[in-house]
Amino acid sequence: MIFMQNLPLVSIICLCYNHENFVIEALNSVLSQSYGNIELIIADDYSTDGSEKTIKNWLEDHPNIKFIVNESNLGNTKTFNKALQFTKGDYIIDLAADDILLPNCVETQVNTFLNSKQKKLAIVYGNAEIISENKDHLRYYYKVGVEKKALIKPASGDIYLSMLNQSSMICSVSSMVKRDVLQELKGYDENLAYEDLDLWIRTSRNYNFEFIDAVLVQKREVKNSLGNQFYKKFNRRTRKINHSSYLVIKKAIALNKTKIENKALLKRLHYEMTKAYKTFDIWLFIKYIPLELRLRFS
Repeated sequence: MIFMQNLPLVSIICLCYNHENFVIEALNSVLSQSYGNIELIIADDYSTDGSEKTIKNWLEDHPNIKFIVNESNLGNTKTFNKALQFTKGDYIIDLAADDILLPNCVETQVNTFLNSKQKKLAIVYGNAEIISENKDHLRYYYKVGVEKKALIKPASGDIYLSMLNQSSMICSVSSMVKRDVLQELKGYDENLAYEDLDLWIRTSRNYNFEFIDAVLVQKREVKNSLGNQFYKKFNRRTRKINHSSYLVIKKAIALNKTKIENKALLKRLHYEMTKAYKTFDIWLFIKYIPLELRLRFS
């Protein structure tokens, strides 16, 4: 990796779990960045396919790159926090091993941080091209028009209300986080099955975000992607994911300070209640009722 003393160090954590067919492309996309001051840390979360062997073979040509191999499956949040302890960068990228950074991704993100007029900027994020397992184009995360610019730009600045009421979405795979903020928040919440919504809400409570109107990454859509799990009936993983959303809402209630914020969070709560109802998770549906009452009358 090229070291550039005058530019901030960026730490990229590549998390792998059964991504044997994709991980090499993800790793090579890091090495192909136009930005030179990058450290790469790879973590395999006890894959059951050939991911570990594939990565070790690749590392023969890159022996100085840190590789963490879990002795049991810890999950994404715990594995990320484990890898985060080894990072030294000013900024952090969480790269799934089936996604691809476009060559100017890191350079564009760092330049946005360095030149932004936003005060207390914690996260920058851009657009993503959604691709199939075979790398065919499917769509863009945010619909684009001329020159691949977003037709409707998502939120920048103080986005706390937008995160509560779902009026704007963050493309997490295209995001870069300031290290100091991640440390202040103590990384990902290891009680959760997924990390992004909780991180956005906790971060946006006190910090600003900035949208970059450019396609920065390619996000691969596979059968076991998180977004395909929300509405499966009698599915253990679905229940775990949706229970995590319940925990995120409980945490958000504690962060809220105004009735307007409570009203915004009610919209998300109703969305999560609908998911619980449609997946026949009646106990989870019932658990939401006191939260609704608290938001309505506090």
